[in-house]
Amino acid sequence: MEAELDLSREFPSPSLNDDVLKLKPRKASAKLPAGLAEKLLSQAPAMIEVDGRSYPRGTEAVEIKALSKAAALTDKGVEAGTEAYIPEHVDVEFAARLEPASLRRPKFVERIDYTQEQPGAKTIFGADGRRVFYSTAYPWRCNGRVESALGSGSGVMVGPRHLLTASHMIDWRPNNTTGWLKFTPMYYNGSAPFGSAFGVRTYFKVKVTPPTVDSNEAKFDYVVVVLDRPTGNATGWMGTKSYSDSWDGGAYWTHVGYPGDLTGGQRPIWQGGIALDGDFWSPDSHESMSHQGDVWPGQSGGPFWGYWDGQPYAVAVQSAHNPSNNFASGGSDLVDLVIRARNELP
Repeated sequence: MEAELDLSREFPSPSLNDDVLKLKPRKASAKLPAGLAEKLLSQAPAMIEVDGRSYPRGTEAVEIKALSKAAALTDKGVEAGTEAYIPEHVDVEFAARLEPASLRRPKFVERIDYTQEQPGAKTIFGADGRRVFYSTAYPWRCNGRVESALGSGSGVMVGPRHLLTASHMIDWRPNNTTGWLKFTPMYYNGSAPFGSAFGVRTYFKVKVTPPTVDSNEAKFDYVVVVLDRPTGNATGWMGTKSYSDSWDGGAYWTHVGYPGDLTGGQRPIWQGGIALDGDFWSPDSHESMSHQGDVWPGQSGGPFWGYWDGQPYAVAVQSAHNPSNNFASGGSDLVDLVIRARNELP
């Protein structure tokens, strides 16, 4: 008889948000490698022609099967997660710099007037904790705006050319292909300090198709997109860790995204001190986590990350909401995708 496996593992907790904000920022110890910026900015995307018009080429889609219970516990690579990379040529800051007063703008839309929300329906809980920022320091520079034929969202670098974002941001097409996807790290009102990159391959567990996310899709609403250039060599990247339910309720997590309500998807926001709560009926390998961080469409795919020993590790991405909760998606399967993508297309 197969022994029952306990998936409610306990791992060292990340630092609480208040402790993270006490960490001292660090200045860059080296200069940007010669030619790196020029290489990233000058490379044009591969194009295709459709009905006489040119579009960026889509990606190859590669399905990776969900981890079994045994693999989730015994795969040492997944258990260890992936490491963060902090380039020597970047400053490190643990609180994002708010945008200058001269660049601040009114709220793009009033949520209640725009959506005619029913009483009690919320995606913003209490006072709005999101703050618009502009920072080219690490790790903020790893985050950026994701664009596809479906609209705009958010994502984060987790490898030299490896982007973590939401599965429902992908324009899934027949024959293991997707539509085009563009990523611009630290996009701000049209500026692209590190250029833009385009997807060439998409690793996924489940194809999540909007406008709704069902209960199974909510456990797997993430993909890793391999980009056409090594953007991470300039921005750095975050590590990843498998989420543990032993962290439920802790004010550990920071989130970044590009909301449609505050900024029209044109400027990023950050919020710290968010608590996640993994669903108790799902294993840590793949689960939906409820939270009451403040979100709005456009923040989908934006990471939730915590700090271990002063380094950031993403554990989930923003996925969905219902009238009473917001939801992130993560687990060991997220880490498995990152490892597979980085091993097969370094």
